[in-house]
This record gives sequence, structure tokens and C-alpha cells, in this order.
Amino acid sequence: MVRLRLDLGYDGTAFSGWARQPGRRTVQGEIEQALGRILRLAEPPALTVAGRTDAGVHARGQVAHVDLPVAALAELARRSARTARPAGEPEAELPADVDERLATLVRRLGGVLEQDVRVHRVCVASDGFDARFSALFRRYAYRVSDAPGGGDPLRRREVVWHNRPLDPDAMNAAAARLLGEHDFAAFCKKREGATTIRELQRLRWARDANGVLVATVVADAFCHSMVRALVGALLAVGDGRQPVEWPAQVLTRAVRDSGVHVAPAHGLCLEEVGYPPAEELAARAAATRRVRTVSAVGDAPLQDE
Repeated sequence: MVRLRLDLGYDGTAFSGWARQPGRRTVQGEIEQALGRILRLAEPPALTVAGRTDAGVHARGQVAHVDLPVAALAELARRSARTARPAGEPEAELPADVDERLATLVRRLGGVLEQDVRVHRVCVASDGFDARFSALFRRYAYRVSDAPGGGDPLRRREVVWHNRPLDPDAMNAAAARLLGEHDFAAFCKKREGATTIRELQRLRWARDANGVLVATVVADAFCHSMVRALVGALLAVGDGRQPVEWPAQVLTRAVRDSGVHVAPAHGLCLEEVGYPPAEELAARAAATRRVRTVSAVGDAPLQDE
């Protein structure tokens, strides 16, 4: 078997989220079907992803891995390489031209997949790599326009329009009180047996060159709806409906507050997943699995949005 790392991105507009669902178009389902078709597998292979995104959420820097029989890569070989090996004899080791074969896989995926999902790179994963458990952090961006007449119509699928002026200084003052390790139950959809304790490493707003407000949100992992609930609370501060102290007060109460509205999905994008150096991947994965097991979290930390 060989483990492959896939770096990918997608426009989440027409997807029912990342996770495979019967009868629904999902990112995982589309890529698994494409891999099975290209590699002529009896069954589509199963992908493991760094962060499972919800319906409508986008990704620019998503990462996944898949385990395949080495022999499956034979479908990607040049015709001369396929005919040189005796019929029916499987490849037991990675072929010398594996990088060339994986470049071919990227090109073929580009021809099979719809244009709203792209696999940018496929490579043999480093020893110990796990797209989910080896990750050190996930970085999201949330984009909001408060332009009086509405946002740029050409960016309507990735930028939410807020119809009141926003004060980024007030939003950042409120965000600073949320940083660190806390129980974010007030900003998460509750899941039976799942912990809501997270370490929020960064949450800051800034305007880009076009005046769009962009929140950068970084944590080791997120619970379901956490980013969009935090954004919703900060928008209430930014437009003056709530004081700067309010989000921290909600956090301290550790129960869902009816005043916290989950922001729309289409403003959110997974921008980056960070990993340690290759020699630390296995140790990081083992440590993360140990924490998840003790906490009885299951898949909850990666059902990010």
C-alpha cells in the first residue's frame, strides 16, 4: 500500500459539504468517484481529510490522504512501462517514475472533476503523515463587506454583505478576549460525548485592498459551527448592537446564547492546514489520537463548519 497526500480546493456553493452523503453531491464523493474511475478500482477509495467543511463553505488549502495498492498506480504509467511488466504481475514497490505518474493523476483528475473542485497536487506522503491527526492548526478566513450599496456582485459567492457599518477596532477588541484555551460550548453545536474545549490561537479582522473585512481564524481544531458563530457574535459588536465585552461574557457562560447568530456559510473559506516537519508527523498524529481518545471526541473536532 502507498499513502498519497492530496492538496485541493473547492467552491462550496453547489456542494452539500465535504462528507460523503447518499444522494447528495459532496466534495469527498466527487473526488473518490473520480479516483476510482481513473485508477479502475473495484470500489472508490476512502479519503481522510484535515477539516470536514459544511455545505456552502469553501476551501483553498484543504488537505486529504488516501491509501492505495501500489499496483493501482500502474494505470498511470506510460504505455511502454505497462507492457514491460509481465501480465498479471503486480508492482510490489513504488515505481521509479512515481512522481511522473502522480503528475498524470493530477492532470486526469482535472479532466474528470467539475471545475468547482480542483486537486492541485498529489504526492507520496511522508512516513507517519495523517491528514487529520498530524495537523498542527487549521486557518480559516471569513469575508464580509459593509459597503453601503452592497458588495461586489462578482464576489457574492465568497463575501457576505452586512447592511450596517462595521467597526473593526471594536471587533478586534472583543476578539482578543476570546483567545487561548477555553470551553467554546457557547459557540458550538453540541454533539453527544464531544468536548468543546479548543485553543483559539488567532482571531483578527483587517480590511483588504478592496475594503472587504477579512477575519483570520486559527486554532488547533474547531467544533461544529464554531467559526461562524464567533463571526456572528463579533458582527453584533462591530455594528454596535452589542458591547465589546459581550462575546467574552457569552463564552464564560458556556451555553448557547440566542443572541449569537451563526454567520452565513459562503463567507467562510479554509485557507491552510499546517503540519510539523516530516520527522515529527508520526509523533504529532499519535499525540492527537491520544487526546481525542481520552476526550471521546470522535470526528467532532474536524467537522469544522
